[in-house]
Amino acid sequence: MSIGEFELIRRFFNRPPRRFDVVEGIGDDCALLKPQAGKCLAMTVDTLVEGVHFLPGTNPENLGHKALAVSLSDLAAMGAAPAWVTLALSLPETDENWLGGFANGFRSLADHYGVELVGGDTTRGPLSITVQAVGLVGEEGALRRSSARWGDGIYLTGELGLAGLGLEILLGNSALQVPEAVAKLERPQPRVNAGLSLAGFANACIDVSDGLAADLGHILKASGVGATLDWTALPMPSPVRQYIEMGGDEWMPLRAGDDYELCFTVSTEREDALVSRMADFGSSCVRIGRIDQQMGLRLRKGGGVFDMAAMGYKHFTNGA
Repeated sequence: MSIGEFELIRRFFNRPPRRFDVVEGIGDDCALLKPQAGKCLAMTVDTLVEGVHFLPGTNPENLGHKALAVSLSDLAAMGAAPAWVTLALSLPETDENWLGGFANGFRSLADHYGVELVGGDTTRGPLSITVQAVGLVGEEGALRRSSARWGDGIYLTGELGLAGLGLEILLGNSALQVPEAVAKLERPQPRVNAGLSLAGFANACIDVSDGLAADLGHILKASGVGATLDWTALPMPSPVRQYIEMGGDEWMPLRAGDDYELCFTVSTEREDALVSRMADFGSSCVRIGRIDQQMGLRLRKGGGVFDMAAMGYKHFTNGA
């Protein structure tokens, strides 16, 4: 006999609060939280749906990790320190082995960043996972999409296109065997420390979830500016370059999602201090282009300049 909703929550997700700012966690109609004085609450919510955001049969521990990671990545893009999360699960059945793996993946990442699970919901239905995350950030330090300025350098943490390659491998579209690419897709690492280092320092920031071209495009639109990227500066790992050389889509690293790196802009006078500042938080980045006055997003490659409009994933316009 399958376990019921409340036994499911008790066994896999409930534990005593570990944060001092949790007055009441799981077990009541609402959580009671006590925000720090002088801090703003940064709130985000993400839903992962089987067949849209992850493939059927995805390892449940990896899925638990990713479900939380994508929301922590949003907080990182605002320069917020993660604090609390809620979790809503729609499950076709209560598979205890699956739940144990999922809970382990979720809890391990939560513990790493000192995040408290304070509530949620479970229901029967097609497999989907919704996480609401709340972080804390000073009002003056919060990063926004709308603050890029002419002349800013455009920077990216980590590498580009590895998660996209992982998806191509799982879909059977590439003969390459690159375990780290699949791991990047299924267990992304949110750039929390990088976001904390950029709070109050960078001008604009976004996390790369739907593809660099699409997500940087959101910054450009919100800020009323344009940009030009340099192909030779894009930090693509060797397996991605090999994929392109073997006849794969050369635009894949720019349009594929799930990298969960941070793309941000920094004013010219602060660029010299950027590398050491990020190193203090155990992070690194590379400059990939500049903000300019001409609207739109362009790529300088091989002596030509290419328009990058309409790249990236968009729900309800892209196929599942």
